[in-house]
Amino acid sequence: MRILHTVEQYSPSVGGMQEVVKQLSEKLVDLGHDVTIATSYHSNRNFNNLNGVKIKSFKISGNVVLGYESETNEIKRYQDFLCNSNFDIITNFAAQQWATDLMLEILDKIKTKKIFIPTGFSGLYHPRYKEYFKKIDKWMKQYDLNIFLSNNYRDINFAREQKVKKIIVIPNGASADEFLNTEFIDIRVELNIPKNNFLILNVGSHTGTKGHKEAVSIFSKANIKNSTLLIIGNYFNKSNNFHPTFKNKIKTIIKKLIYPTIGCLNFCQTASTHFNNLSNNKKIGKKLIIVSKSRLETINAYKQADLFLFPSNIECSPLVLFEAMASKIPFLTTDVGNSKEIIKWSNGGMLLPTIKDKKNYSHAQINESADLLNKLYNNKALRERLAQNGFNAWQKKFTWEKITKNYEEQYKKLIKNL
Repeated sequence: MRILHTVEQYSPSVGGMQEVVKQLSEKLVDLGHDVTIATSYHSNRNFNNLNGVKIKSFKISGNVVLGYESETNEIKRYQDFLCNSNFDIITNFAAQQWATDLMLEILDKIKTKKIFIPTGFSGLYHPRYKEYFKKIDKWMKQYDLNIFLSNNYRDINFAREQKVKKIIVIPNGASADEFLNTEFIDIRVELNIPKNNFLILNVGSHTGTKGHKEAVSIFSKANIKNSTLLIIGNYFNKSNNFHPTFKNKIKTIIKKLIYPTIGCLNFCQTASTHFNNLSNNKKIGKKLIIVSKSRLETINAYKQADLFLFPSNIECSPLVLFEAMASKIPFLTTDVGNSKEIIKWSNGGMLLPTIKDKKNYSHAQINESADLLNKLYNNKALRERLAQNGFNAWQKKFTWEKITKNYEEQYKKLIKNL
């Protein structure tokens, strides 16, 4: 099959959506298919083929609501590419971004089999996107298939309310290639974490919504000794996402994206210095470390941690929970995205006490969450049971190798119906 995956950002850009599309695309190539990515220009991308996956870059940014910014004729070049390329399947990953929104305008002109993967509809309750979501159900009905990551989340529930019929659920996962065949790097030695220290891990970019502040607060309140909270977060670099010539409207978009990032970075850096300078924390052996790490180092951190703490504010289907399962460590997570469903599927973690605000953002209740962290810290048998449960479930159902075959099966079914 000749397959096109469209996604807002792709390698070397790093993030959950990028990782999902990278895993699926590369493993479809391994299965013998021809896969192309249509994505944003990246100033550090000096290749147009990565591990067998072809990459087609476009100097476009924004979305239909915030407005687009592009170099001359780039939007037309992208839409012509969609209409005229001879693909068997085109799959759009995520709404509310240019690579999908520009295709929605021309769905009726594209004769190729089309698949939409909404990945959460993060703007569903935002007033700015009211008109967008009045139209999207009509667009979804024009797709040959809509794939959801959860059986009970805002995007699939919206689709059902709007009588969208062509629906299937395929969950996220984690790669067996990565997590079972990891080159060893001693993260504890690298970061000066004592060998017997209780290591709590959080992985999430500095977007302002990954719960870094809550994680630090929970860790601070928890009555645990000789422990380290390690937050691995990628730093935002606007040159990774926008072409240097972009001006005017893009400045507004950059501000919307970068201000939460700067706020999160400033908080994390200040919190780390303050936390580690407190004499009581030094006395009981508590340490806070905030770093940016490579993918290989991050996987090693997962595998060497004792617990994964994820008090995120908004998600669709958190990839990091599957990665914790693959690393054989238990997890604590807010009731965010379909985390409750992932716990039901795996019995590999526990829910932090969570409240939701008017925008449906999740917030961990700090004192109660610290109590739950204390419980797991003091109950090694429970941690080991959760870890083994999660690992067993991951091996059985949630490896990217198995999930990719589910995608392949759906792609083949659509092509047979031509």
